[in-house]
Amino acid sequence: MLNMLQKYIGRFITLSPEEMAALGKVMEVRSYGKKIRLIEPGQTEDYLHFVTKGLLRKYFYKGSEEVITQLAREGELISSSVSFFSGQPSAYVIETIEQSILFSLHKKDLENLYSRYPRIETLGRLLITDLFLQKEYWDLDRIRYDTKERFVRFVLENTDLFRRVPQKYLASYLNIKPETFSRLKHHLTKRIAETSAAN
Repeated sequence: MLNMLQKYIGRFITLSPEEMAALGKVMEVRSYGKKIRLIEPGQTEDYLHFVTKGLLRKYFYKGSEEVITQLAREGELISSSVSFFSGQPSAYVIETIEQSILFSLHKKDLENLYSRYPRIETLGRLLITDLFLQKEYWDLDRIRYDTKERFVRFVLENTDLFRRVPQKYLASYLNIKPETFSRLKHHLTKRIAETSAAN
């Protein structure tokens, strides 16, 4: 599992064996069943989570509606980021969709690593930049593409999530009405079947 984390970090920076060992030493291995909430609205987020196994979602409540803003699978980070970095109460719920195993890093341990290892502090800056860019790209796509285009792009780029995530969660994440999602899924399935039959 630590190899998965090292590979993820390697996308941004190469840490020395000593730096990786220091990081691994403070990582908490946490296991959760399905539909377990890691944080509730009003609580303060103390952890940054790296998913080594499983699938999670992050959402907030708009009235009684759940609005999903992130789906995190193996090899990805998830946290109530605004709360984690600001210390303010979270507006989000983070909940497991599947049984999950996480490497969780406490904020105090992260700050200690920053003070001891400049390259880990650089890694933190690069990770925050990457998270910001991902959010910018996602926000742009939600505005730039119409409903059908968002659906098709997501399916083509995330076939595993399309299989693993319940339909109602995907509809919320893509900001598509459930009935529209069902219709688009039906058309896509039908087209795939017709293509397979033709071949």
